[in-house]
Amino acid sequence: MKEIKIKYLNDDITRLEYIDGKSDWIDLRAAEEVELKAGEFKLIHLGVAMQLPEGYEAHIVPRSSTFKKWGIIQTNHCGIVDNSYCGPNDWWRMPVFALRDTKIEVNDRICQFRIQKNQPTLVFNEVEEMEANNRGGFGSTGTK
Repeated sequence: MKEIKIKYLNDDITRLEYIDGKSDWIDLRAAEEVELKAGEFKLIHLGVAMQLPEGYEAHIVPRSSTFKKWGIIQTNHCGIVDNSYCGPNDWWRMPVFALRDTKIEVNDRICQFRIQKNQPTLVFNEVEEMEANNRGGFGSTGTK
């Protein structure tokens, strides 16, 4: 089991919990009330700062209901937090763009994260030809 040091913005923030057997993803919540008009951008404070284990990074993505409930999309699709982002003011945030007017309340579950091991060192070996079968190019899976 990996231990993660966590700092909360205040006592209003619901504490994170890992629910074994339910999902590997852990919900993150808005730490502030946010009102957005269609077309506005905001970095929504998630109310936590964490020190991830060495060799791990966090992937932050919207929950499946986020767009339906609030009409927001995460602008960079997937936020990556590496283990060096762990200072006392390295608060986690979610960059969002509103497609409709919306209001998000404190503790609304707007995104989720999981930690993963860092990618191993890779070596790229340039070749003249690929030896595998041709699948037909991008977007061709399942077509005949």
